[in-house]
This record gives sequence, structure tokens and C-alpha cells, in this order.
Amino acid sequence: MDSFLRRLKYYGFGFGIGLLFVVFFFQNRGCSWLPANRVKNSILERILVVPDAEMSALKAKGISKNDLIQVLNDGDVDFQQSAKKGNPQVYKLLKEFNGKELSFYFTLPEESFISEIHFSEASARKVKNSKEGLGTIIRFPADKDLVIVDEGKKLTCLQESMGLINPKIILKCFVKSGKIDFAKSDLRAKPKAIQTVIFKDPSGRTAEATAIWYKNKINITAFNVSFANDCEGYSTQNVDK
Repeated sequence: MDSFLRRLKYYGFGFGIGLLFVVFFFQNRGCSWLPANRVKNSILERILVVPDAEMSALKAKGISKNDLIQVLNDGDVDFQQSAKKGNPQVYKLLKEFNGKELSFYFTLPEESFISEIHFSEASARKVKNSKEGLGTIIRFPADKDLVIVDEGKKLTCLQESMGLINPKIILKCFVKSGKIDFAKSDLRAKPKAIQTVIFKDPSGRTAEATAIWYKNKINITAFNVSFANDCEGYSTQNVDK
């Protein structure tokens, strides 16, 4: 019995040392079960979007897109000053820049594939889902198959007209030129929030994609273009989600 207790003490001591290394030396990056990291991982599973209205405030403070991503890497989640209920949930993250601690607000709208980053609001409870203007996309989840498209003759026709029959090409266009159109999105729609992405096709023509978040994928349910008249004779046959 004494031998067992001795081994148990050694195990507990070693486990404690290892935990200290993870928490203090590796900045919790390996502890997905910690509350702060669960929040950060939930945000990183989505597309990070900065409303254009927030860009000027960020630029005035010298905050770049890379700085915003770094906030998620090693910023501190302030749970007491976050809005953990409602739609959207809003989490306040703190990070020091140029000797001053700054506050950033990350949204988690229900059933949505985006997370907005706000900076100019005074508190998490004042942050709402954007309903006008555009949003600049600064980061996509690391998933080469992030985009899927519903079935239907009209959707296939529109994809062919834009040279986007492969969803991977659509994702590349989103990464290169995509913006969220808040005015044409509805983040309170049921059963899924609806987002509209404006982008340039491979020929440089402007197009719109209406999409929902389905099993951690950007599921395109419709395209809106002004240059594919040959597709108007088809009806959109969406797969029921």
C-alpha cells in the first residue's frame, strides 16, 4: 500500500509539473478543454469578418489583420465582461499593443459561419449583428473542402457560366475577393442564419452567393449573377437541410 501511494504521489507531482508547463509556458495552446480555449476554438472554426465600419477605428490604433488573429492566439478572454447569452454571443478579448491593453469583441451568431470582430463599442452588450455595409474577411478555417454547393440544374448552370464547377475554385475566389454583404444577410433566419458573399469570379465579374452553415461547411444555396441569362429557364432545386 505504501508503494502504491508513493507512486501515486510521483504521478501527481509529474502531472502537475506538466500542467504548469502547458498553462504558463505554452500559453494554454494544448488545452482545448479550458473555457478560454473552447471559446477561441469556436471562433476559429468560423470565418473572421471585420465590418468595414470598424476598419477606420482599427487603423487609427495601428491594428492590422494579423494583429487581430494574434488576439485569438494569446489574448485573454474576459468572461465577466462578455455577453454569453443572446444572439449573438459576444466575447471580450484583451491584448496589449504598444504598452496599452485594448479590448476586442468577437461575435458568435447562432447557426452562422461568421464571427464579426468589433473594436469601437464600449461593451460586449452593445455589439450587435451587423445589418448594413460590407465586411472584410480576414481569415478562413483551414479546410480545403470548406465550400459545398446544393444540387440543382440552375446552380450547376450558374457554376459553369462562372467557371466555378469545382467548389475549391469558389473557395479560392472567396479568399481572394470575398466580402460579406450584411444588408443582404439575415443572421436571425431560422433554422439557419443566411449570409451573402460578394466575390469576383475567375473572369473578374462580380457575383453573389447565398449560403448557410451546414456541418461546419459553407453551403451555397443560390447564386445571383447578372451575366448568365441562359440559366434563367432552370428552377433552383435545393437539397432540404
